[in-house]
Amino acid sequence: MPRLIAAKLIVKVLYEKRSLSQLRSEIAKLSQKEKSLVQELCYGVIRWYFQLNFIINQFIKKPLKSKDRDIYALLLVGVYQILYTRIPDHAALSETVNATKKLNKEWAASLVNAVLRNVLKQQGTIMSKLAKNEEAFYAHPEWFITQIKKDWPTWQTILKTNNEHPPLCLRVNKLKISRENYLNLLQEKQIDGRGLPHTNSSIFVNQAVDVRELPGFYEGLISVQDGSAQLAAELLAPQANERILDACAAPGGKTCHLLELQPQLKELIALDDDSQRLEKVRENLERLHLTATIICQDVLALDEWQKNYFDRILLDVPCSSTGVINRHPDIKILREPSDITALSKTQYAALNSLWPLLKRGGVLLYVTCSIFPEENENVASRFIEETLDCNEEKIEAAWGVPVSVGRQVLPGMQLGMDGFYFAMLKKV
Repeated sequence: MPRLIAAKLIVKVLYEKRSLSQLRSEIAKLSQKEKSLVQELCYGVIRWYFQLNFIINQFIKKPLKSKDRDIYALLLVGVYQILYTRIPDHAALSETVNATKKLNKEWAASLVNAVLRNVLKQQGTIMSKLAKNEEAFYAHPEWFITQIKKDWPTWQTILKTNNEHPPLCLRVNKLKISRENYLNLLQEKQIDGRGLPHTNSSIFVNQAVDVRELPGFYEGLISVQDGSAQLAAELLAPQANERILDACAAPGGKTCHLLELQPQLKELIALDDDSQRLEKVRENLERLHLTATIICQDVLALDEWQKNYFDRILLDVPCSSTGVINRHPDIKILREPSDITALSKTQYAALNSLWPLLKRGGVLLYVTCSIFPEENENVASRFIEETLDCNEEKIEAAWGVPVSVGRQVLPGMQLGMDGFYFAMLKKV
């Protein structure tokens, strides 16, 4: 039963701190119809968790015991269906109650039935109560709302965008086809696509479509990559006969983009410490008929690497991923304030580890998909201040906003562009 499967996966996210992407393998054997429903329920519940949790607590007298977390997850699934899907109310209610009965907890079915019926009857009252509780109204943890308010005047737009379904953005492989010609292919298939103005290769697809059914996907004409992520390779601007390092490269979108932009590189090394994710790099390279050297190693353990070797380095560091919450809503559940400080220390250490490998006159592009200054401009500015042979190279662009060091794209700021940060550091 899809609802029961979804509930069990939701328990793993909420209480075992597993990510939704880690759980995909657990639904691999379902039919496509069942898989789609489970994904919709899981992503939807996690996206709106803080709101759904508030609503459920209006109708249960005391918290459920830890052994009944599966019942609580089914309540989340039921309320989500009623408020946020086109599933008929009677089907949402009956199917969720039926799923509860499968758990062999006789008391639970009547509880789920009562709560869902109350939600159906009192939707108007519920929504008025939501407006008085920021965490529930914006469906984000309180600490996150407080931090975003402090950092960005457009905090409401950021929170709203985080709760929206993410757009599909493509990168056209210009080694094989121009963006204009690929748009023509989409038009022939009656697929609504348009080029994004801030990158040379991106296309925004304005409808639901399976990427595998897009023209030329298996032939390597396109890849799925957000518009902001596509800025990285374009900013790094690789030149013929250069040596490039893509640090923290998995799953390989930026690696492939660099090779598409400049097929005449002397060398491109894709570095990552996750061997499983490096398999995805290999798959992407193979599909696009591209070649790179793949190395599995920790970016903080490069003491033996040759110094002054690379002309350009792309450092897309591990971060809080707070700029891509619409794609990964479980970030709202999995992230804690303490993570941000810990990540910023790792990010600074990564810069220190890679800097000796860069040639004099070379550039390192520091990238995150975070919107927190603590991980972004604060890290970059500290590194510049403490590194004698490092200067900032200003990024002049029509996208994003300039910050003290580098440039920031915020969620909702530009169509088809996630929250990303970029700083260009030059070795002098």
